[in-house]
Amino acid sequence: MAQLNYEVLKQSGYKGYILEKAPEKVMQFGEGNFLRAFVDDFIDIANEKAGYNGKVVLVQPIAQGLTDLINQQQGLYTLYLRGSEKGVKVDDKRVISAVSRCINPYGDWDKVLEFAKSDDLEIIVSNTTEAGIVHDTESKFDQAPPISFPAKLTRVLYERFTAGKKGIVMLSCELIDNNGKELLKCVNQYIDDWKLSDEFRAWVNNENIFCSTLVDRIVPGRIRDPQEVARLNEQNGYEDPLTDVGEVFGIWVIEGPADLEDRLPFKAAGVPVIVVPDVTPYKKRKVRILNGAHTGFVLGAYLAGFDIVRDCMHDDTVRGFMNKMLNEEVIPTLPLDKKDLNEFAAAVQDRFNNPFVNHELMSISLNSTSKWRARNMPTFLDYIETNGKLPKCLTTSLAAYIAFYSNDIQALNDKGLVCRRPKGNEYVVSDDRWALEFYWAHKDAAPEALVHDVLTNEQMWGQDLTRIAGLEPEVVRILKLIREKGALEAYKEAIA
Repeated sequence: MAQLNYEVLKQSGYKGYILEKAPEKVMQFGEGNFLRAFVDDFIDIANEKAGYNGKVVLVQPIAQGLTDLINQQQGLYTLYLRGSEKGVKVDDKRVISAVSRCINPYGDWDKVLEFAKSDDLEIIVSNTTEAGIVHDTESKFDQAPPISFPAKLTRVLYERFTAGKKGIVMLSCELIDNNGKELLKCVNQYIDDWKLSDEFRAWVNNENIFCSTLVDRIVPGRIRDPQEVARLNEQNGYEDPLTDVGEVFGIWVIEGPADLEDRLPFKAAGVPVIVVPDVTPYKKRKVRILNGAHTGFVLGAYLAGFDIVRDCMHDDTVRGFMNKMLNEEVIPTLPLDKKDLNEFAAAVQDRFNNPFVNHELMSISLNSTSKWRARNMPTFLDYIETNGKLPKCLTTSLAAYIAFYSNDIQALNDKGLVCRRPKGNEYVVSDDRWALEFYWAHKDAAPEALVHDVLTNEQMWGQDLTRIAGLEPEVVRILKLIREKGALEAYKEAIA
């Protein structure tokens, strides 16, 4: 069977939207699954729905990558968006034609610098992982290419400046806070390191827009089941080793000036991209609702016998516990429009009920001490400050966290803390070593002593939680309930 390219696609009888030739308007540092299932999908739709008429040039961010394969397929690849919307199973296919080519800067750095001078270039996008936005003093101006991503970007911008071209919009998608601001900070550091001109510094800071952004779409990536790959190849009439899979839900929040929304092609295309003056409330929404929901219910659910998230959504008690936690304890503490928050929370249930993704509870359980502190503790404290009482579900969640880390402890080894599920299998708790050693040291502690030492551990929580009125005896009571009657009974009590 022939490998996907434009000619093969025509022969396959594909009836969807395709744009074969258009000006190259976007430079994208990153050619992996996420950007191809997120940014490039949105640009492809903008080409179709808003007449953007723009192509994306991918730049491979590290020495090993997909450049050759992408160019073999002339930038084409098949994207499946799969999941659940309002309880209805969705499995949509689209051949993405927004990509024109991919450049490997480790062999063709001159091609990157040449594209940097293009009159058509408007946007630069990046997703170089959380470690990508760093100031590396070993990165030099005359390296081909410079080592770090911000150094590469500085060199690209310098080439554009010296050619007398207009500034660009920089959209940073790395998963760090203030990603755009941090990237600009690094660029300015390289301007200092390399002793570049004040005129260039002024151009970078005044003529370009560095946007911090929040990205939200789960992208499982390539399909790993050989039988499913064979079936899809047969259906499509071509082979596509670049096939990508993402969930249906997606939103891109971009921090920038109000007029940026009209400069970018997304609003007119009706894709879920919004421009806001401050991305912080949306970051808080994602962390407290989406991530907080995961951390809030999965540990107790695992002790209750569940293994994957989707099955939890099919259980009235666990789903009810999550929804009460979100609707009555989390959403009232957030500073956004309540209708928007309720819709986001409703989408969370759909996302967790994705029939195509077996999201294991044990994978979510990794590093739950720091996760509970970052994702759930702020809501917990805000609720108490506002209402003057303990939130039932989050207090139960805290007790379930302690139960998960202390249930029938068997051993501590290099993999983690070995515990045993009630009437079931052994499982390994993975976390920072100091947290595992704490629970190992308390493996024989009575519930009262264990809870007291957990709540007073300021390394865990940054404060002494026993100072919260009524919390210590309530957590002890719920921990005993979980150990005696099971986590499901504790969840039932919280939503009664």
